[in-house]
Amino acid sequence: MTKETYSLLENYMLSCMDDSAHDREHVYRVLYHALEIAKTLTNVDYDVLIAACLLHDIGRKEQFENPALCHAAVGGEKAFTFLTAHGFDEEYAKRVKNCIQTHRYRENNQPQSLEAKILFDADKLDVTGTMGIARTLIYKGIVSEPLYSLLPDGTVSDGKGDDAPSFFQEYKYKLEHIYDRFYTEKAASLAEERRHAAVDFYTCLYREAASSYQKGRDALAEFLMDS
Repeated sequence: MTKETYSLLENYMLSCMDDSAHDREHVYRVLYHALEIAKTLTNVDYDVLIAACLLHDIGRKEQFENPALCHAAVGGEKAFTFLTAHGFDEEYAKRVKNCIQTHRYRENNQPQSLEAKILFDADKLDVTGTMGIARTLIYKGIVSEPLYSLLPDGTVSDGKGDDAPSFFQEYKYKLEHIYDRFYTEKAASLAEERRHAAVDFYTCLYREAASSYQKGRDALAEFLMDS
């Protein structure tokens, strides 16, 4: 890939980014993760991989404005339109599109090509460890969702089985289980190195929240009297 082509793709990506949890730095990290993974593999088409990494989240704005849309599907179509409009071969544009449309975890739309699997893994790596925790907290703040919800008895829920969205619910539903969902050995190894930090953060945060409610409610009860 020429520097001119890279700049063209990068500038288009930058014009589409409008989400601090899925910002340009996330895109760059995904690209760098992908290149690190690709070094351990053979027959990687780097022109396809780099383009797919740069453009994989360009549909985020549309999904944020209309949650019924899938940013991967929208982004794939936008990438295909952009590439073909700028003279790229249609088959190449289609391969980039397919990578983007399968980078989001869905049972019925899994990545097939090597480049698509690398993108999938690179994107998921950015949800592991403390980086994944930080990005999730940012996103929860953007959409005004809480850290945790309370159980009927007034204690703090650990997130497991919750219907109401919260950081703890997201951790139990997604973040905790992502470590076994990689296609490449390199990505799985990198993710495993990060797992302990994420577990520690969640465990400490839950313990602090739960303890403050339990001790605080007991203390408050001493000062409240029946009328």
